Amino acid sequence: MIQFIQGLGVRAVPALISFVMLLFFIIPLFVGIVNLGNIAGILLSSVILAFSLFYNSVSDYISKLWEFPLGKAGILLASFIIVSGIIITVTISVFMLKSLSDKPESNNTTVIVLGCQVKETRPSLMLKRRLDAAFEYLSENDNVNVIVSGGKGSDEKISEAQCMKEYLIDKGIQGERIIMEDKSSSTYENLKFSKQIIEKRNLPADITIVTDGYHQLRAEMIAKSLDYKNISNISAPTSPWLVPTYWLREWFGVSYQYLFGK
Repeated sequence: MIQFIQGLGVRAVPALISFVMLLFFIIPLFVGIVNLGNIAGILLSSVILAFSLFYNSVSDYISKLWEFPLGKAGILLASFIIVSGIIITVTISVFMLKSLSDKPESNNTTVIVLGCQVKETRPSLMLKRRLDAAFEYLSENDNVNVIVSGGKGSDEKISEAQCMKEYLIDKGIQGERIIMEDKSSSTYENLKFSKQIIEKRNLPADITIVTDGYHQLRAEMIAKSLDYKNISNISAPTSPWLVPTYWLREWFGVSYQYLFGK
């Protein structure tokens, strides 16, 4: 009995953690957020939760498999994949954390605000936070111009760029400082089309990317692939209940960018 209680106590910790994480990945579904991050998070949390609750049964099954050469090979392969996955995701997370804040040392820069969903004609909460972060910097550096980058989605009445420009003007930024890039539909296109504008208008080649913190590493990787030289960033805050979903999504996004460069 004592061993059972002790065993239950040990299993209760990962079970509780995985259950809480499962809730974090499920909740965004109720507001229409479905992406690789919460899908993978739901699967991963469910597996860990099941393993924690049925540890004894799973352990007995693994022990039986270990007795067979093919089973042993499968267990070793699975262990290698799990350990490699942990090393890769921890490494990516460390670099993501390092990329959270790298504000420009000089105001000889061009700010690029990466677009996000528009609700009717107003910015979503995530986009509003990006714009507020950009507004704060632009207010302190009145010689800096900003490119607001984002096209018009099928469910949006106006382009993200138009929405962002109107919001910043309402906040008090002069319209002539705001340049719209309204054709892009991805981070890669945001930065590619913005670079064309920078070169055409002879704006400062150094850039400051404004986006959510979890997104900064991949945005910087894409910018480097497009031959931007000096890249700084200003990170907007993300709602805590959304961080796990988008953070995990970036594991896939950063891996894809590293492997395929686009």
